[in-house]
Amino acid sequence: MGLHVVVIGAGIVGAATAVELLRDGHRVTLVEPGAPGGEQAASFGNGAWLSPASVVPMSMPGLWKKVPGYLLDPLGPLTIRWAALPHLAPWLLRFLSAGATEAKVEATARALSALLADAPERHQALAAEAGLSDLIVRRGLLYAYPGRAAFEAEALAWRLRSDNGVAWRELDGPALRAFEPALDPRYGFGVLVEAGAHCQDPGAYVAGLVAYAKRLGLHHVPAGATGFDIQDGRLKAVRTFQGEVACDRAVIAAGIRSRPLAAAAGDRVSLASERGYHVVLADPEVSPRTPVMPSDGKMANTPTRAGLRASGQVELAAVDAEPNWKRADVLLDHLLNTYPGLPRQVPEARLTRWMGHRPSTPDGLPVIGPAAASADIVHAFGHGHVGLACGPITGRLVADIIADGPPARPLMPYRADRFR
Repeated sequence: MGLHVVVIGAGIVGAATAVELLRDGHRVTLVEPGAPGGEQAASFGNGAWLSPASVVPMSMPGLWKKVPGYLLDPLGPLTIRWAALPHLAPWLLRFLSAGATEAKVEATARALSALLADAPERHQALAAEAGLSDLIVRRGLLYAYPGRAAFEAEALAWRLRSDNGVAWRELDGPALRAFEPALDPRYGFGVLVEAGAHCQDPGAYVAGLVAYAKRLGLHHVPAGATGFDIQDGRLKAVRTFQGEVACDRAVIAAGIRSRPLAAAAGDRVSLASERGYHVVLADPEVSPRTPVMPSDGKMANTPTRAGLRASGQVELAAVDAEPNWKRADVLLDHLLNTYPGLPRQVPEARLTRWMGHRPSTPDGLPVIGPAAASADIVHAFGHGHVGLACGPITGRLVADIIADGPPARPLMPYRADRFR
């Protein structure tokens, strides 16, 4: 007979986990105060990429030299708000240490590849099962550079990808323009990862998965989780603002709000918000045929149902700090400069801006596995920049843990006790 499992959080990880658990015959309750697929989740507003190539960690050798510049440039691709620096210092030190050597980033890339290698296929299968196939598009992902020299300057990143089985096709000058004519001519070299895919509407996708889960029997409690009732190492209930929900197992998939829940389950994890922004231009005059990441902006340009989305930026700040919408304007300016067919001035009515919280660990790896205080509680959070892509495999890993079966991937790199 199946167990009663409470899944805390209705982002892509929580939604995919609920589907996996229901498929395995469990009774599932989703605890989430907001609307599934809503703007409160990082998976709503990210770059919408499903990329096996996203194995390169944010922290790389030599990054420490750039930290002073990040502190001084409030609109750079990565910035740190001065007011948050004392609170973030322990996380930052771990972050810099995680990328201090090539050996460390090679290990991180291998662990990320284990989660990402078949991400497009897993999403395609999950979307088909839920009747959402039209939202997953497999046309590849394009990295655009001014020239081959700029590409070769990122040799370590591309070696990490190659070492982990990522294949690509190089497009010089005329071949790049033929493949992506909307791009500005200043881009003279491209790298096409043909195995990549993207989601046309991440918010609708997550909402659709939860709707499918409800058809399978999911119950939704619209409340925030506050902790757990654990007696003699066994979970009795999840505590919420609306009272306790009795259960046999629980899954923490609450994104940036997971840290206090993990603490209540006996684990002190290092988790910070890498605040990201996006801007969407509705009804664009031109649009790339496939998602593009220009090397000079390091932002994802993705065609979505709502329009052309530019997403990126990393702002390390307090979770509840006010957004700096100038950072979204940086994305817009770069978008307009990347595609000459777009107008220089865009009416505000055609623009939508968003800010959200990537739940990020300093080593760039998620937290997946049983909690210290009770093996009845399973961690499934901290995916940083790859949460959307990793949703289905994380859901499968959680279901494997709850079934006491062999996990689909080795769990050691993702354990919570690595922060002790």
